[in-house]
Amino acid sequence: MKDTAAQTIYLADYTPPAYFVDSVDLTFQLSPKSTRVLSRIAFRPNPDAVSTAFFLHGQDLKLISAKIDGKAISPDLDDTGLHSDVPVGPFVFETEVEISPSTNTALEGLYMSNGMYCTQCEAEGFRKITYYPDRPDVMSVFTVRIEGDLPVLLSNGNPTSAGKGWAEWHDPWPKPAYLFALVAGDLVAHPDTFTTKSGKQVELNIWVRPGLDEAKCAFGMGALKASMKWDEDVYGREYDLDIFNIVAVNDFNMGAMENKGLNVFNASAVLASPETATDTDFERIEAIIAHEYFHNWTGNRITCRDWFQLCLKEGLTVFRDQQFTGDLRSHAVKRIDDAVVLRAAQFREDNGPLAHPVRPASFVEINNFYTATVYEKGAEIIGMLKLLVGDDAYTRALDLYFDRHDGDAATIEDWLQVFTDTTGRDLTQFAKWYSQAGTPRVTVTDSFADGTYQLHLRQDTPATPGQDKKEPLLIPVAVGLLDTSGIEITPTTVLELSQTEQTFTFTGLATKPIPSVLRGFSAPVILQHDVADADRAQLLACDTDPFNKWDAGRVLAQKLLVRMAQTDAAPDTAFLEGLAAVLRDDTLDPAFRALLLRLPSEEDTAQVIFDASQTPDPTVINQAHETLKLHIAQHLQDMLPRIYAEMAVAGPYTPDAEPAGKRALGNAVLSLISKLDGGHQASLQFANADNMTQQLGALRALLQISKGEAELAAFEAQWQHDRLVMDKWFGLQVMLAAPEAAASTATALTRHPAFDIKNPNRFRAVFGGLKANTAGFHHGSGDAYALLADWLIKLDAINPQTTARMSSAFDTWKRYDADRQAKMHAALLRIAQTPNLSGDTNEMVTRILG
Repeated sequence: MKDTAAQTIYLADYTPPAYFVDSVDLTFQLSPKSTRVLSRIAFRPNPDAVSTAFFLHGQDLKLISAKIDGKAISPDLDDTGLHSDVPVGPFVFETEVEISPSTNTALEGLYMSNGMYCTQCEAEGFRKITYYPDRPDVMSVFTVRIEGDLPVLLSNGNPTSAGKGWAEWHDPWPKPAYLFALVAGDLVAHPDTFTTKSGKQVELNIWVRPGLDEAKCAFGMGALKASMKWDEDVYGREYDLDIFNIVAVNDFNMGAMENKGLNVFNASAVLASPETATDTDFERIEAIIAHEYFHNWTGNRITCRDWFQLCLKEGLTVFRDQQFTGDLRSHAVKRIDDAVVLRAAQFREDNGPLAHPVRPASFVEINNFYTATVYEKGAEIIGMLKLLVGDDAYTRALDLYFDRHDGDAATIEDWLQVFTDTTGRDLTQFAKWYSQAGTPRVTVTDSFADGTYQLHLRQDTPATPGQDKKEPLLIPVAVGLLDTSGIEITPTTVLELSQTEQTFTFTGLATKPIPSVLRGFSAPVILQHDVADADRAQLLACDTDPFNKWDAGRVLAQKLLVRMAQTDAAPDTAFLEGLAAVLRDDTLDPAFRALLLRLPSEEDTAQVIFDASQTPDPTVINQAHETLKLHIAQHLQDMLPRIYAEMAVAGPYTPDAEPAGKRALGNAVLSLISKLDGGHQASLQFANADNMTQQLGALRALLQISKGEAELAAFEAQWQHDRLVMDKWFGLQVMLAAPEAAASTATALTRHPAFDIKNPNRFRAVFGGLKANTAGFHHGSGDAYALLADWLIKLDAINPQTTARMSSAFDTWKRYDADRQAKMHAALLRIAQTPNLSGDTNEMVTRILG
């Protein structure tokens, strides 16, 4: 065997596969430490190939035998795979390999989770199962035989036959290897059926461990059926197999995986009951199930040509699941939630050393590009495109996309071409959204004279790693105008900003209007608009656009927090009055009012200060946030008990939008009440809670005021045998610990008997909670930096994927003062210099260090 160092892969170097695969036959003889995988693969040369060299990916495989057309061969092996001479025409390649699922802690390929065999093959896990051209543009029909002593044996496609100790499956739809799946275990099914619009009955199952999880499947099944119906009604997409299986797995690196006909889910993303899951969990589960199901067409039937096109399947499918959630719940609340996530995760990515285009030009480890940029910004691009061409043209373009590319491994160019062919519109400039990294800044100024109002827009995108010079993008800017009394005088109009600077004119106005700019968050940009606080307050009170109404309040709060952090100023009474007016407005959705009560995060405040070329102090920012929360509670104290009582939900728990919105507002109010009553009301709610939303909401309110020790102990005693609920218990303690105690709290929890470094959910609960505690993570002692580095070094040898993703906690290290920078830099260097560091983590740390 020879060593092969990780190499950078470039989009520009793409070449078609040398060989196509007509069929794949796999036999698995399952054994924890010595599973045998027998493969029989029918190859044929690709007439358009630029090379005839025969190479199959393979990693951590013990080759037992190899044959071509039945004759034994001795192929050349290296750390990346297998090379061999092959016949000129079509041929059959057979191998037998041995793998060890029980020792596969990386959770890629075939591994074991609590006695269950399961797979994760995206992006490049199939090469850990057998030798194969493990690239998404090689698609084939798979037939699978599984032999083992476990009662449930599952794979992709439809079941064809089974007997004692074996089962066979056939997937008639060609797919790339990353969509392969196998599950074997002692499982029970939560069954149901769905009848498609053409009258075909589809068997549905959610498979779980017997006992603890069986009562947590009903909501997930309902979400699956709702997704199937919605995709038929909205996109005209019907399910195409006889069976659809979902399996819940405890040890899983991601949320879920859309393997054709056999979706494998992180248990946290599918299992829920009122007692164990919050309203947020239910909505998340609903969205993830929809997302994975929608991949059946946008990802499976049409996949991506190469991993540089990952945003094609993920961005489109995220956009579709956002539409689905909006239709089922509230489009206004969903749009705000999505913007909060984008600004917190993707804007941070775009503004730091990990910035990259939605379609990157290169990568070392593709696992490191399952990012907010690819997913969330990718979805924003779809939304902008839909806004620019209109709903009808979008529908016709999608129909053409499905008709033209069904069965294809497609590209971004293929995607944009169907819109050009449908609308006749030149999308050359719009396509730059896919290739240009960074978050555009749109600066707004205006002027008014003689009844004519002019809105001046300027765009600028800061330099990002590898891209110093930026070109103007096509940015849809949705605008409405209000008069000084708050009445809308110009409804939403979409302006197309395509140059560095443009002016847009509105005539026939009696007075200078108040502009409502970027309505609906029409583009993923940072708006720089110097608006008087009085006008901003008018937008908060009167804007007809829900997003800008909310954003006006957020901007006022952010300006106040920055002022308090920098000058120790007192909270502004006008802001508090505006908040009170919105809170008492019973015509507004409770979920919307709950969002208005949520202050910008401490991380957001730090970024705003940094963007103003100043150095943020996490401790001072934390103090400003806590001071403002207390002032809000004191200012609203007369109305808080009434609103809290009004938000009580009578009757049995349901996770539907209306009662969930009431609970969201009730718990937001409870958090404020707790700052005044020392946690009395929260303790009562905790004691009387009959659902997890109320129980956890009360516990959160108590921990935020450094109370709740008895409730924490009671929670642990009640839920110690439920892994998913205990993840909440672990995470909440670190996230809400006092800044000076965050690192020591995390350290103590790693010594808890239920902490398991090998379980990604538990590791993320503790150290994701530490990252989320901004003032705690960035405490001046540097203890949190050292602690996270210690544990990432330990985890890297076990699970490189999770390690690499968690290392992004350090990506803002250059934002802070010299002392904090030095401590984070030292932690990063210590990780980088770890012997035998994985390629995943090495790439991430190298990029963060710059």
